[in-house]
Amino acid sequence: MKKMHSFRRLGRKVQQGFTLVELAIVLAVIGLIIGAVAIAKDVQRNAEYQKAVNKFAYQWKMAYDQYYQRTGVVVGDCQQAPTYMVDGTETSINGGNACTRVGSMNVPGIPASFTDRGRKICSGQGYAANTVGAGDATLATVNLRELMTRAGVRMPPGRGEGHEDRFLYIDSNGNPAELQVCFQFNDAGVASGAGNVMVIRGLTPDLARFMDQVIDGKPDSREGRFRIQGRPQQTAANQANAPGNQWEANNTQGVAINVGSGNSTQMNNSDARAAVDNTSGSGAGTATGRTFDEDQVILLTAHWIMEQ
Repeated sequence: MKKMHSFRRLGRKVQQGFTLVELAIVLAVIGLIIGAVAIAKDVQRNAEYQKAVNKFAYQWKMAYDQYYQRTGVVVGDCQQAPTYMVDGTETSINGGNACTRVGSMNVPGIPASFTDRGRKICSGQGYAANTVGAGDATLATVNLRELMTRAGVRMPPGRGEGHEDRFLYIDSNGNPAELQVCFQFNDAGVASGAGNVMVIRGLTPDLARFMDQVIDGKPDSREGRFRIQGRPQQTAANQANAPGNQWEANNTQGVAINVGSGNSTQMNNSDARAAVDNTSGSGAGTATGRTFDEDQVILLTAHWIMEQ
């Protein structure tokens, strides 16, 4: 009897390793941990996107509306003779300044009669025309921050004192990206929306879709109140405003992708359509959507149509 007990004890000692059930449990736990990490990243990113919308974009929309309520005109317009255009003070009509309207009696007081219209008002030095892509307007002389401060309008905190027009966030590859807000007037027929608009540059395609969905409920880039800058209004005769077009590029599209031979030509950060295959020459370019995970995500510019 003692020998049998000793054999049984010995048999138990010989058995080593995990059973299939134990392995299945371990793999399940690992899968849950990986899934939880992935979900946590998505939750964190959505929270950051929501902050960019609520704490920055919508706050600037409120600041714009408050300026109109307190001054009776849109940002940068003439109070004595409103043009209803952003930066109206720097426009001219029939050779005379828009605010005095000298010599304007023989022409209609509509936007088409004004020259030097459509300049964008930014804070500080802003950014020059054609800096981030097609459709960049000329920079106005007046300063957005000074106008808001003079009217007693509280601006969003942004990146801090003196940089209220900026907002820092992290793209999906972990690189810092920055939003910047300006305001401008668009002529009739401009695909990104006619009238006064808020210009928001520095959007990743993912953030642009998120912001578009929140603002007008449709995350397409060419209709509604939130549209992509510098794209044609339609691609076919039966596609006025091209409804349903998604925001161009994606979160695997990096910036500064070579589109010329070798490394001589690089695409503009906001021009996603310029990212094409380049298989000739040394240092050939990267095809659309085949960038490294550590690359900075491509950035787009949007126009948010204002009510006033």
